[in-house]
Amino acid sequence: MNTVKKTAICLSVFMFCFCAKQEKSTEYSQTTSLSMVESMVAEQRAEVSPAQTRTRSRGEEVMKAFADAYPDRIGSAEFRNGDWAVPVYGQWFYYADGKLLPEELRSTAANYDPQPFYSYNTELPEWQSPDDASVARFKDAVNRRHAHPSRRSYLFFDALLRAGNKDEAYKRVKSIRLFGWSALVHYSIMEDLALVEERINASAENDPEIRRWLASISSLSGWNWRDIADTGSRSFHAYGTAIDIVMKPQSGMETYWLWSAQKGTDWWNVSYKSRLHPPKSVVKAFEDYGFVWGGKWLFFDTMHFEYRPEIFILNKLPIEKRK
Repeated sequence: MNTVKKTAICLSVFMFCFCAKQEKSTEYSQTTSLSMVESMVAEQRAEVSPAQTRTRSRGEEVMKAFADAYPDRIGSAEFRNGDWAVPVYGQWFYYADGKLLPEELRSTAANYDPQPFYSYNTELPEWQSPDDASVARFKDAVNRRHAHPSRRSYLFFDALLRAGNKDEAYKRVKSIRLFGWSALVHYSIMEDLALVEERINASAENDPEIRRWLASISSLSGWNWRDIADTGSRSFHAYGTAIDIVMKPQSGMETYWLWSAQKGTDWWNVSYKSRLHPPKSVVKAFEDYGFVWGGKWLFFDTMHFEYRPEIFILNKLPIEKRK
């Protein structure tokens, strides 16, 4: 086995083990850039043809996932000018080591942090209390978030959702009635949410757990032009592509890691049985239409659903196609 193959196999094993140990990376956490791994492989590529290199690149996977997730707005992914790129409403954006930058900013890629394209599974992993090393790592991640807020470029999502500022974002949102509550959401996800609601309401007819969940909703919110709480990163609520479904408080139950932390609770040690989860069938209905659930994030947010079909495609998970 040649040096290139050995290196690639070792790095693949490393990334698999790393992702398994980290459980779920989230937009709240400091995610690991794949550019470091790719650069290590690049040093061993003397025997690999350019076509082979492009075939297995992360850039190709990500940009093709976006093209597949948003075919009405994104054209086919292409390898051009030395990188994988997609046209968003005709404007070309490049992978740029995960930074997702327009052509004119490619030379400044070092000034930005990568976008998170995280591991997402159909089931929660078995709960295990974190060991001392994990606790120290979680605390350090929070401290680094305070000291060094992320510097991601949101120009790609601004273009994709046609919402580069608050006024533009407000023009793209419409009012929707969901589970008896009104909320503002991006017009492009209204049909998906309607299909989610239709499935959940149909299931509720024969499922008392879902009926109890519907009755327990205390508020539902969508569009809100803001950053993610306690960070400098733009929230997908700012685009109207995320919703929070808040349940009525229950004694001893937790909803959001930051709320737990602010109360002095060791948020990293809040087990699933102490978190206020929607029924599994509710989560599945949202996921089937491209919404990730924040309850599967390490920095848990059990009220949060966010439209990210590209995450499902990258994780090779099926999503429903609109009919």
